Amino acid sequence: MNYIFVATCLFGLEKLLGEEIDALGYNRIETIDGRVRFTGDENAVARCNIMLRTAERLFIEVGRTPAYTFDDLFEGVRNMPWEDYIGRDDAFPVSGHSVKSVLTSIPALQSVVQKAIAERHKWAYDLDWCPANATKMQIEFFILKDQASLLLDLSGVALHKRGYRPVSNAAPLRETLASALVKISRPREDVLFWDPMCGSGTIPIEAAMLMANISPGISRSFAAEEYDFLPLNIWKNARDEAKSLQKADADFEIYASDIDFDAIRITRDNCRRAGVTKYVKAFVRDALEITTGGRRGTIVCNPPYGERLFTSEQAEELYRKMGRHFEQLDNWQIYILSSNEQFERLYGRKADKVRKLYNGMIKCGYYQFFKKREVSDHINGKRN
Repeated sequence: MNYIFVATCLFGLEKLLGEEIDALGYNRIETIDGRVRFTGDENAVARCNIMLRTAERLFIEVGRTPAYTFDDLFEGVRNMPWEDYIGRDDAFPVSGHSVKSVLTSIPALQSVVQKAIAERHKWAYDLDWCPANATKMQIEFFILKDQASLLLDLSGVALHKRGYRPVSNAAPLRETLASALVKISRPREDVLFWDPMCGSGTIPIEAAMLMANISPGISRSFAAEEYDFLPLNIWKNARDEAKSLQKADADFEIYASDIDFDAIRITRDNCRRAGVTKYVKAFVRDALEITTGGRRGTIVCNPPYGERLFTSEQAEELYRKMGRHFEQLDNWQIYILSSNEQFERLYGRKADKVRKLYNGMIKCGYYQFFKKREVSDHINGKRN
């Protein structure tokens, strides 16, 4: 049976997520901010949950309906085939969002959707009331421009929670965003990959998992594993496939360094849990003292923004020092995530490319430096 799926992601990662879905062999229908719709069979439930690196959650789309009024929404939801998914005794809590639509009260919308599903449930199973004492099946509505999509959550715990990072530093980077930063930097086996401000090690770990083709969800469970309408063998098959795709003979090296010894201790523990210790060398070093050692290299880092770590003034001074020191790293490629709109001026160089991304709700630029700087690349307050 084919389903319509919705995979959500952080804003700015839609293209990367779409490419991942394509690579798994599924057909995209639509891409909007923060989500990709596509079609696939029941195996996609397990394969996408386990293998997608930049998705936040995976849903099945149960149906769509106009939502100009509460009556429209109620009737549309009640006419959807909920019994194909929800069992007689299952619970179905409801949450959701409404964007650019007439109906905006989330509590009222939750109530309407819940009542409509309950009415359908009682009709389908000939019940006077809904027992709701078995499997929890989270329902989400997403209303955009007065059109509602009703979704069944297949992931449970968000997909960025891989399971290797129970402890992190004070300003952790979401694993899905870290994976995207790595992908954009195009890591290669013959080029040293280095995060000189590694914090809890998320960027280096995601780089190692990508290079060794370790699926991000290989060691965790998902809500849909409890859903009776799905065959159990899809999970074993997907995990077996994921294990078969791992590159046991991958040959690359990743450095994870930080000025804070506690950060390195956490990084080492997280590397062990992620199974990438043999690929990641974690050690204490000031980012302003790193050298190339005569090797080709790529730096990917997420320095403090001056919000949760450092003051704004401290962060800006760090950017100035980074620009001066990283200039000495010959032709290394440099990738830096920052929320400071004046980052290029502070760093002292115009980026070859800037990509807009979001770290949670924080709007950031991903500043990418590919070429050796010429004198004309110096900037003073404005981009050329």
